[in-house]
Amino acid sequence: MSPAGERGSRGHTTGSNPVLTASDVDRAAINPFAALSGLLQRPMASYFLLLASAGLLLAIGLVMVLSASSIDSIYANGSAFTEFGKQAGWALIGLPMFWLGLRLRVRAYELLGYPLLLLSAVLLALLAVAPGIGVAHNGTALWIQIAPGITMQPAEVAKLGLALWGAATLLHKRALLGQWKHMAIPLLPVSGLVLLLVGHNDLGSMLMLLVILLTLMWVSGVRFRAFGALLAVGMAGIIVLIFGTGLGYRQERLQTFADPFAYKDNAGYQVVHGLYSLASGGWWGLGLGHSREKWGHLPLAQNDFIFAVIGEELGVIGCFVVIALFGVMTYSGLRIARRVEDPFRRLVAASCTLWLASQALTNMGGVANLIPITGVPLPLISAGGSSLVLTMFIVGMLASFARAEPEAAVALHARRRVWWAKMWGIPLPPLPAPVAPARQRAGTANRRGSSPAGTTRRPAGARSGATRLAELD
Repeated sequence: MSPAGERGSRGHTTGSNPVLTASDVDRAAINPFAALSGLLQRPMASYFLLLASAGLLLAIGLVMVLSASSIDSIYANGSAFTEFGKQAGWALIGLPMFWLGLRLRVRAYELLGYPLLLLSAVLLALLAVAPGIGVAHNGTALWIQIAPGITMQPAEVAKLGLALWGAATLLHKRALLGQWKHMAIPLLPVSGLVLLLVGHNDLGSMLMLLVILLTLMWVSGVRFRAFGALLAVGMAGIIVLIFGTGLGYRQERLQTFADPFAYKDNAGYQVVHGLYSLASGGWWGLGLGHSREKWGHLPLAQNDFIFAVIGEELGVIGCFVVIALFGVMTYSGLRIARRVEDPFRRLVAASCTLWLASQALTNMGGVANLIPITGVPLPLISAGGSSLVLTMFIVGMLASFARAEPEAAVALHARRRVWWAKMWGIPLPPLPAPVAPARQRAGTANRRGSSPAGTTRRPAGARSGATRLAELD
């Protein structure tokens, strides 16, 4: 028997076609990642991973807000459901915002960035020059009342505005990003103004804005020299805002971070009781609703320190579930940014994903005393209307980008439109442009003596955003 025939009889190959053998089936059956790999190869994998992780985080958040706020709500209003009712109402408001994010086309997002950034800058300036118009919570006026009982935090709007406007601005100048003047103007002056307006009284939100700006520049292919210079300037600005503004509570946070138990009766009270809450949960927790620290010991249990209540009631396992869900949401967002063809979608998806991931890590790290407390909420979980509604809009926007992935768009057009998308008026994404064979593209480029048609030469030393996203992924 010939070697080829012998290989065919063993079930490896017959001619050029592979043959599946019983041993191959056995290896696939015992491979725990085989099913996951198959699911990730489906055209709509990014879309469903994003919606599943965000939906579960929202559900966990509503349950934990009810549990963490029940005692304070009873003392203040006689009902355990007061704070939960507010959060559920904000979630209901967030549903049409999620639909709007899923419904808008990419051109609408490009046009939306400038008015959002301008509106937030005006509101932030009003809070800075006339703090009396702001609504104070926990001693800081970061909110503006837009209706009786309804407040809005302009810093949250500024984050989305910077992501959309910054992406459109960088794409408009993508052929000139190798030149400092064109790279810096108008992106850096406008971004710096917004950072200063936010950072003078909200350092945590300013850090998130800095994450958005750095991500936009990194993914757009800005040279590492410019990226490093901006990072150095940002760090210097943070140091000035901490030590040079006369706001003593920022220095206190650094001191309590170094040794919280030395200040357990004053500045470190919240951190210490957050650690008590996490430590008392053990592996499996005390049980849902059985937290001890929420009985008047842990301030802001339903807001900034809700992760401590999760650790106390659901234990280490519950904390791992929340962290894993944020990991899945981050992976799906970066997967969307890497796979989508439109450069604007790529920039916005990467910046918004890393913003939400950084905010989650900052919140959980502050609760566990791994980093100083910054006061940022835990996305989709902490009580708060502005953050929840905006995050649900961003999830809808990322979901619309996931539907625009080339394989997803082809799959959606192949089955036309599912009934629920048709009922809710969600448009089909555009089909990807046909791509010429590589040999034909190379020949065309050689004949013309330039890069392939439809592409833009990057400045020397710059790297494509897709390459950097692939490295990150």
